[in-house]
Amino acid sequence: MLAAVQALPDDSLTAALSAGGREHYGWGATRHLLANLYDALSLNTRASGNWGKKGPPRLPDYPRPKSKPAESAAPEKKVTARQAILRMIGKG
Repeated sequence: MLAAVQALPDDSLTAALSAGGREHYGWGATRHLLANLYDALSLNTRASGNWGKKGPPRLPDYPRPKSKPAESAAPEKKVTARQAILRMIGKG
């Protein structure tokens, strides 16, 4: 079963759900690269334009889905199976 999940395309619904939700559906590596290219072209236009005294306009970034929330900085202490058994029998 695990091999079947690994063989799925990176823009599949299963990959989207593991990345954080349905809003990631269709967002494979190709789409992320194209969004980065769009932002780079916008930045280049902003940097190389002749904007006068007003300065360059703020060009919007390509909209992307939100990422998964990061894990907490202090990881919880995990109890191994051996530690749990020792606690159950009263030796830990």
